[in-house]
Amino acid sequence: MKQFIEVGEFVTTHGVMGELKLYPWCDSPEFVAGLPRLYFSPQGGRETRVESVRVHKGMCLVKLKDVGSIEQARIYLHKTAYFNRADVHLPQGRFFVQDIIGCKVQDADTGKEYGVITAVDHPAATDIYTVKNEAGETFLFPAVAEFLVRLAPDEGIVTVRPIPGMFSNEGGNDDED
Repeated sequence: MKQFIEVGEFVTTHGVMGELKLYPWCDSPEFVAGLPRLYFSPQGGRETRVESVRVHKGMCLVKLKDVGSIEQARIYLHKTAYFNRADVHLPQGRFFVQDIIGCKVQDADTGKEYGVITAVDHPAATDIYTVKNEAGETFLFPAVAEFLVRLAPDEGIVTVRPIPGMFSNEGGNDDED
């Protein structure tokens, strides 16, 4: 699992006092507001302290320590910001999307492997997993309690109980050969 996870990208400056507008790639702008520091490399590197974060129209207005002017802020434009997973405590049963991508999707009853999760989208109230099988076919899987049995990213497995046809382009039963 990655130690440093993408939080978003600085897209523009805000005002003349060094604030930056961050487009968040995480659950919500409020999540960013709870981060004490940011990094600018996937490996971490030098930390940059966060002085303040304000949520504004779905974006984050971020004030970094030692950035007090628009000129100093411009250095960070179009840079990806990362956070250290050690700075965040997730509730039981919650995981970072980064940890779910790459997990094998396995049938809870038969052990059959349907493929690997290649993307997680949030179009509405529930997540949708894109699952790609060995043949290169992709399927959309709704991550709802009715179908999702167990998330175990630390083991690299997501256990599911799909309805017939969910992992088939024909719409028939997957067990038929």
